[in-house]
Amino acid sequence: MELIQSFSVDHNLIVPGIFLSRQDEVAGGSVTTYDIRLKRPNREPVIDVAAMHSLEHLIATFLRNDPDWKDEIIYWGPMGCLTGFYLILKGGRAPSEIFDLVLGAFKSVLRAQSVPGTNPENCGHYLMHNLAMAKWYAEEFSSYLEKNRDNLQIFEYPRSERLVTGDGQSFFDS
Repeated sequence: MELIQSFSVDHNLIVPGIFLSRQDEVAGGSVTTYDIRLKRPNREPVIDVAAMHSLEHLIATFLRNDPDWKDEIIYWGPMGCLTGFYLILKGGRAPSEIFDLVLGAFKSVLRAQSVPGTNPENCGHYLMHNLAMAKWYAEEFSSYLEKNRDNLQIFEYPRSERLVTGDGQSFFDS
């Protein structure tokens, strides 16, 4: 079976940032998946589950209500590894072109007084939220982004060389 694109990035080298994960052509145009990475995989503690859930609600609401971007938003959701989020947008922008959108989304969390959609009719686990911790992670990530705005490392995945055998098969070291 072919290794999917996001598993071909050496996660030991990823830093927090905004990365282009994949681009796909679909009927009517293209869509781009971005890796919004808050934590260094395998090196930092993951995001608290309740805070992650609150960040998901708060930022999805912000993105889908942003007058300049709402028609471009397809999806905002957490990574299974709890180190970041996926953002899927229509079109094909470079990660640096969505910097202000992502920064604005995380800064909006700092102004939140409550988490939207936290009742049993709107959420599959409405009691699992933590606004205070969501604000802590949002402050940490937005400060990091502001300090690293000009650092290309936060926009480009690290790539590791993969050995290719004589018959063209990729060798992945464990």
